[in-house]
Amino acid sequence: MLAIGLMSGTSLDGVDVALIETNGEKQVKPLNFASYPYSDTDKACLREACRRALMMAAPCFIPEDEVIYQAEHIVTLRHIQAVKDFLKKNALGNQAIKVIGFHGQTIAHRPDLGWTWQIGDGAALAQATKISVVDDFRSHDVQAGGEGAPLLPIYHWALLSEASHPLAVLNLGGIANITWIGADENDLIACDTGPANGMIDDWVKAKTGLDYDESGLIASKGVVHHDLVDAMMSQKFFSQLPPKSLDRSDFSIEAVANLSIEDGAATLTAFTAESVARSLSFFPERPSKIIVAGGGRHNVTMMKMLHDSLKMHVQPIEDFHLNGDATEAEGFAYLAVRRVFNKPISFPKTTGVPHPMTGGRIHYI
Repeated sequence: MLAIGLMSGTSLDGVDVALIETNGEKQVKPLNFASYPYSDTDKACLREACRRALMMAAPCFIPEDEVIYQAEHIVTLRHIQAVKDFLKKNALGNQAIKVIGFHGQTIAHRPDLGWTWQIGDGAALAQATKISVVDDFRSHDVQAGGEGAPLLPIYHWALLSEASHPLAVLNLGGIANITWIGADENDLIACDTGPANGMIDDWVKAKTGLDYDESGLIASKGVVHHDLVDAMMSQKFFSQLPPKSLDRSDFSIEAVANLSIEDGAATLTAFTAESVARSLSFFPERPSKIIVAGGGRHNVTMMKMLHDSLKMHVQPIEDFHLNGDATEAEGFAYLAVRRVFNKPISFPKTTGVPHPMTGGRIHYI
């Protein structure tokens, strides 16, 4: 069936839209992709919503606090606009699309407290597009004792089922996560590895006003302070066995606060590379290759540091004729199809649930 996937990640860049054809198993055919950026005003509202959500003991819309209400309205509206524009530009009628996978915008992720919070009104999206929508992919997992993340390992398995195994897929978003893939779908291990673009973006934004370090140019001019990398790597998260996950706010730029712009960017980039390298020790075999998706693969300095830290070739997913900008959005289209067929999307060694389980709430049209 044809399915659309939607992703708005922790980098708060905007809405990614992907179209795939799949049976929810090994048959996957990515067809098209587009990205719709958030405005600066949108981003400011979403950042404030994240700040407020992280101060709460549990997800709660506070009537006298309109910020999170406004943030959810923005997320829902931008996704509706994106889907409608995508359908129009690709000459697709809504009847051609079986389902939309709507991740929503994560404003807080606290599996340690038994909750995760993605805003966005899936029912409104379904009504506006006249297409059935699957949303709220993570809550069922967390309620069952899982981490609620990462959820895309099963899609990585399907997408690269013909490649030689074992291999690892590394996604470099605001947070980095990795999937180790063995011989079959029961042979998946996954976890968040640590911060990726998020901390570097925060650093560059604070120091220069730019949204990110384009191609890693700022970091390329800096010196890595290895003592600070070692200090950051001493945090207990990095010694914990997978499955494990992070909120974007779990680490801050305070460790590099006294460095120059260039040295801070270089040190944070090296921190990402070292945290990924540490994750390999948790797998039963060293992967034959590391395949990289997500925005961080455009960061030349990060890719070089990953190569040096991992001591192995690091390949962008484009080497397999795939689009690394589209992978996450495609993945939620795939997960939505699996939800329609009641197939599992999370597993004991990917999120820590007690048994393979499906997830997501369906809004039928």
